[in-house]
Amino acid sequence: MMNRLCFRALLIVAALLVNSPLLADGLEPFTPPPLADLDAKANWIDQPVVDAMELRRKKEAAEKPLAIVAEALKLRNTSADANAKILSGLGRLSADEKQVNFNAAIVRRIRGDVKSTNPLFQNSVGEFDVAGLIGFGLFGFDWTMQAFALAEHVKSWQSSKDGLHDKIVLRDDLVWSDGQPITAHDIAFSFQTIMDERVPVPAVRSGTDQLRWVHAYDDHTLVYFHKKSLATNVWNINFPVIPKHTYAPHLNDDPTLQNHEHYVNLEANPITGGPYTLKSRVRGSELVFERRDNYFHHNGKQVRNLEHFKEQRLKVIIDSNTALLALRKGDIEDCEMDPEQWVGNQTNNDEYYAKNTKATGTEWVEFHFLWNTKKPWFTDQRVRWAMSYAFDHQEMHKKIFYGLYQPATGPFHPTSWMAPKKKIAPLKQNLDKAEDLLDEAGWKDSNGDGIRDKMIDGKRVKFEFEIACANSVVPPKICALLKESLDRIGVVCHVRVTEFTALTQLELEHNFDAALGGWGTGTDPETTENIFGTGKERNFGQYSNPDVDKLYVQGRGEFDREKRAAIYAKIHELIYADQPYTWLYYRNSFYGFNKSLRGYM
Repeated sequence: MMNRLCFRALLIVAALLVNSPLLADGLEPFTPPPLADLDAKANWIDQPVVDAMELRRKKEAAEKPLAIVAEALKLRNTSADANAKILSGLGRLSADEKQVNFNAAIVRRIRGDVKSTNPLFQNSVGEFDVAGLIGFGLFGFDWTMQAFALAEHVKSWQSSKDGLHDKIVLRDDLVWSDGQPITAHDIAFSFQTIMDERVPVPAVRSGTDQLRWVHAYDDHTLVYFHKKSLATNVWNINFPVIPKHTYAPHLNDDPTLQNHEHYVNLEANPITGGPYTLKSRVRGSELVFERRDNYFHHNGKQVRNLEHFKEQRLKVIIDSNTALLALRKGDIEDCEMDPEQWVGNQTNNDEYYAKNTKATGTEWVEFHFLWNTKKPWFTDQRVRWAMSYAFDHQEMHKKIFYGLYQPATGPFHPTSWMAPKKKIAPLKQNLDKAEDLLDEAGWKDSNGDGIRDKMIDGKRVKFEFEIACANSVVPPKICALLKESLDRIGVVCHVRVTEFTALTQLELEHNFDAALGGWGTGTDPETTENIFGTGKERNFGQYSNPDVDKLYVQGRGEFDREKRAAIYAKIHELIYADQPYTWLYYRNSFYGFNKSLRGYM
């Protein structure tokens, strides 16, 4: 099922705003003009307001199915042709709503517990799943990354001809789960909360900080004021929304939105703006969401199409083998797989296909070793390249990923519009080259103990560091292979396996030597500035290149798609040349599904 709410990558919290809002840190004084004056000068251009499900139905109506349902259910996914037929036959929405069981429940797996149900704190796949169920937003995007306003929530969306303003008119049938109306004041409040620097949510602030102001002219009319006319403004207005009436009263008492008794209670019992409410939660085990009637009905009338599931359960299953066993038993109904599971007998036998099928697709997601460039071992570009040459890439692809993943050569997937036209050859292990580079950088075995070392600030420093990774099945295997590779060239690497949220905290605080991680491209390549821009919040390795910083500025100011693509391709090439990461692979998605499910995309 396509999520009705689509948000960009996030992490945020809040500040105090009352009837006359305080000016958040980082915001310059601004007095919004009267709406009549703005309307007279703006030369408004209508923008798309779309029902995402209707858009998808139109797409499917124009496509000829590659297989009927009965045929797709009989297939085993052993080839690209079979995969395409399974997706085509089972991935279509039901043509007849009467065939949908609106009282059905679905049980899904998430890889780790969510840290917060507050949409401002989204930072993991599980938290995005939760936000898609209970969060309120105004904008979405389709499978081609084209943005639109959500027809469920928005009457109209217009942009000024000069690109400096966006005007939204909200529907008048929107309420929070506690029955209070959702208004333009909630969106304005959320913006100013995000921009308050007391609030520890820097990732959401990135992009949102390109806005000059957001002003509610009345309960339903909202205008976004941009600092500059940018190609990325369409994404900058897409930030998560929280209810003003529940968050404003205690923001001065606790701007973290986490410790005050009121916020602790909201965490357990969130006021939701999306189609579901949180029915129950057992930390570390599961979250149960129930479709809320007052989202779909208003004044006794149905005003929005019902979500197809009355109840959605997200079961926390960290171990992938345990998750696959749960799928085979029917305890969960969809499950992300590891490559070993995809090729293994446990998903290719009669027992598996009796209840389930599986499908795969390309993801614009890369994985890498992240080097903390402020640590003494990784300040030198030559050393980072040595790490990349030392690693046994071929062994990883063959033994860990069974040849299913494509070698990664930078942040943008080769099929993306912003990737370099000239393809970069994937790295292969070259221990001689790695040793030569370490020698050039001054890392040599000076005392014959088999470990390279170097004099730094008058002290002899051994090349001995720690790499951190998440405690799932694959990451420790990759890091163990790195350790084995580096042992061969006199570098000591210790593997530290930790829980995902703890790993994220280490990275946010830059309290690590190296780490294994991954990033998705995002809705727009501009989102990667938060990862590679100097001083940016998710630039965990503290990488800096002034030329890259300048190109990001150029990229968001360029509206021509082809010219933008060339700018981000250059960013890709410069970052790759600096090797702040050792890029490893672009991940494919591998999913198992219960055969009773339809319409997954």
